[in-house]
Amino acid sequence: MLTLENVSVNYGAIEALTGISMRVEKGEVVTLIGANGAGKTTTLRTITGLLQPRAGKVVFEGQDISGHPTHKLVARGISMSPEGRGVFANLTVRENLQMGAYLMKNKAQIAADMDRAFKLFPRLKEREAQKAGTLSGGEQQMLAMGRALMSNPRLLLLDEPSLGLAPLIVHTIFEAIDEIKSKGTTILLVEQNAHAALSHSDRAYVLETGRIVMEGPSKDLANDPRIKEAYLGE
Repeated sequence: MLTLENVSVNYGAIEALTGISMRVEKGEVVTLIGANGAGKTTTLRTITGLLQPRAGKVVFEGQDISGHPTHKLVARGISMSPEGRGVFANLTVRENLQMGAYLMKNKAQIAADMDRAFKLFPRLKEREAQKAGTLSGGEQQMLAMGRALMSNPRLLLLDEPSLGLAPLIVHTIFEAIDEIKSKGTTILLVEQNAHAALSHSDRAYVLETGRIVMEGPSKDLANDPRIKEAYLGE
């Protein structure tokens, strides 16, 4: 579904990604793990057209989408729940979800997608008339994911969905990721919580200072002594 082919990205004179190549197959959950500053968010921002690759290309469903405008990529079936959630604080939960469907014209489909978000995260239904800025961090994360799903994406990018959340909420978020996958949506997950990420994904890539240094089935990486020491605290 998605391939990155020798992608390099600069922030001014600083090289943030150096010739990375990776792939995401239809129906998979693929995770990208690494320390802060490794280039994980840069990778997602490049896929979504927010950053232009200096070299290499991003290919989605067989077509080169490198540097395409972000709204065009949403229309093509790519959606992202960003790091920091980015909810519209002064809008209600329902209005935030409606913003995620801004490209959709079919009112019945929008209603069905809204129901799907409320079933996935019942707490959003309870809070649907509440301003998003008054929600807890966990509820805002649920809202950001629900909003990303409102465009009915075939590829969902999740950037640090568990960051700063209590363990019980982290469990809820990863249960939702499993549920989203079970309904056929492909997921690329960037996550600091390597243990959870490797437990809920099919394959993984390890990014260090803008380069992919390891890749393979998530179960294999979870059992690799280098990963255990560097990312799992074992």
